[in-house]
Amino acid sequence: MSGLKNELPLLSDKTIYPTQEIIFSHIGKARELWITLFDYISKNHPGISMEWRYYNDGKSWLMKITNKKKTVFWLSIQKDSFRTTFYFTDKAKPVIARSSVSDTLKEQFAKGKKYGAIRGITIQYKRKKDLKDAQELIRLKLSMK
Repeated sequence: MSGLKNELPLLSDKTIYPTQEIIFSHIGKARELWITLFDYISKNHPGISMEWRYYNDGKSWLMKITNKKKTVFWLSIQKDSFRTTFYFTDKAKPVIARSSVSDTLKEQFAKGKKYGAIRGITIQYKRKKDLKDAQELIRLKLSMK
C-alpha cells in the first residue's frame, strides 16, 4: 500500500454494524463513487456477494466481496473516502502490465510487498477514474484461475 496514508480505522466498534447511513456519514463526497461502483457490480456481476465482518486483528469492519469462493476484493472505510484492495499472485503480473489500469497501480503491484504468494493493489476512491481501474481489476480478478 505504498503512498497511501495510514489513517486510524473507522468502523472500529464491534457492536455497530456498518449500515449504509453510517458508511455515507464517513465517506462524504465519495458517496457518489460508492453508489456508482456498487451499481456497476450489481448490473454487470450479479454473482458477486458482499459481506461485512468485524476483524479483531485490525479492530475494524471490512467488507469482503466474493464471487463463489473467490475473494474479488476487500473494502475499508476511511474519512471522506473508501478503498478497495485486490490481491493477485505473481502470475497476474503480465496480465496487469497489459491491462488498462493506471500506471500508478501497475507500479504499486510490481513493487508491492508480497504476503506469501500474493501482493495487493489498493485503490483510494477520490476521482471518477478510480472507478475505471476498479472495473478493470474486477474483470481481471474474475477472469483468472
